[in-house]
Amino acid sequence: MRGRLLLFQALFLTLCGVGLAAAAEPVGQAVVIKTEVTGQAGPIEVNTSVHRDERIKTSQSGLGQFVFRDGTKLAVGWGSSVVIDRYVFDDSQSVRQLTIKAAKGTFRWVSGNSKSSAYQILTPAGTIGVRGTAFDFYVGPDGTTAVVLLNGAARFCGSGGCRQLQQRCDCVVAKPNGDMTSARRVDRDVLQSLGNQRALPFLSGNQRLSGGLGMLGGCNMASLLPERSDRNRPPPAVAPAPQRQDPPQRQAEPQKERPHRPDMPHHDMPHHDKPHHDKPHHDKPDRPDKHEGHGRHDDDGKPGNHGLDHREHDHHHDGDGDRDDDHDNDRNHHRGRDFNRGR
Repeated sequence: MRGRLLLFQALFLTLCGVGLAAAAEPVGQAVVIKTEVTGQAGPIEVNTSVHRDERIKTSQSGLGQFVFRDGTKLAVGWGSSVVIDRYVFDDSQSVRQLTIKAAKGTFRWVSGNSKSSAYQILTPAGTIGVRGTAFDFYVGPDGTTAVVLLNGAARFCGSGGCRQLQQRCDCVVAKPNGDMTSARRVDRDVLQSLGNQRALPFLSGNQRLSGGLGMLGGCNMASLLPERSDRNRPPPAVAPAPQRQDPPQRQAEPQKERPHRPDMPHHDMPHHDKPHHDKPHHDKPDRPDKHEGHGRHDDDGKPGNHGLDHREHDHHHDGDGDRDDDHDNDRNHHRGRDFNRGR
């Protein structure tokens, strides 16, 4: 009897040891850790191993990137909680089954070297079936789930049916009650429908990933926000418009003053205000002309004697005066002779 008891104890300890060894068996490791990421044994650091059935949590600013043994990559964004539910080895390069349970938060998944049928992601609203692919997914506090395809193909199945994601940036949003949208291209409106602007941070650029996880693009989610902010910038550019109209107004003022200028055209002056050069020519003082000898021609065709001709003209007039005086003297002389004769 005592021997049987010892045998049962030995078997129990053996099974427990196998279970503990299986539970502690590493299935991957952390390659990027930002702020606070914790596991079953406490804080997770870079190169720390993660194990089967281990729950990984991140703080509201935390970020962890993990690589599993078959090359599968998983990014866990802020405010997230996920459990590595099943990890069944096939060989050193692949697995027969890899299942994770995403309770809440934001994630990015890139398949590894195993068959597509080996991967399965469980969410409160349904199951994501992987078809050799890469995608982002978000699980809200109420279980609402959004899946955005980045490469390959995927399928989401819930109580309301299944949706195929076949085009890059296709998005499906599903609720635990079975409501599910059709697959359509993702845009920022999906963040409003999820009620969380922090959802899908790897697409919006609010959290940046490293390595191959960060090179999958953002489906133009990150570029939409700067474009909207740019639309609010044009109003300041309208302000300089009134300044462009000022110069014509300032130029118009001098034009109004031109009619009031006191200058009067020369030909409108009264006759008695005409310049003195209209007086008879012989009243001018006898002085040489400024242009004497500089190419001017007189009536005789000879250059440079304009002043001389005027002086001769004046002398001619003076000669006429002498002749008048002689004539008066002759008349007086004859009168004297006639007078003497009469006496």
